Amino acid sequence: MKIRVGFGYDVHQLAEGEEFWLGGIQIEHFKGSVGHSDGDVLIHAICDALLGAANLRDIGYHFPDTSAALKNIDSKILLKKTVELIQEKGFSIGNIDSTIALQSPKIKPFIPEMQEILSTVMNIDVEDLAIKATTTEKLGFVGTENGVSAYATVLIQK
Repeated sequence: MKIRVGFGYDVHQLAEGEEFWLGGIQIEHFKGSVGHSDGDVLIHAICDALLGAANLRDIGYHFPDTSAALKNIDSKILLKKTVELIQEKGFSIGNIDSTIALQSPKIKPFIPEMQEILSTVMNIDVEDLAIKATTTEKLGFVGTENGVSAYATVLIQK
């Protein structure tokens, strides 16, 4: 068996009047992610980690923010296509460990729903998808609530 590890990172600006999509669900908040797609940083970080592990470049290569066809696209569609890309190379997902850095809102109550939705999209067991959250103790763009970031580490196997 061949195993590979990948790492992904994404960041989006937060702005009033935007929808806030995170982990495949919409969360009510006075600010939302600014992006070409729905701005779901968690999904984007997972996509980058999966693509990197399979040596398939990055999310911007496969889903460029210059594509009119991808404007406002649901990031779950991008995740499903990413999983298909790694499967075409013979890989399957072993597990995913991810962290969201966000000052507010508190997302702990939403994590189980995110895990259910994303594990279904990727056709993996919910136990193979860890989602954690942290703040930056009011420091930096996350701490001032000007942005949100996410990190993901994945293990894939062939």
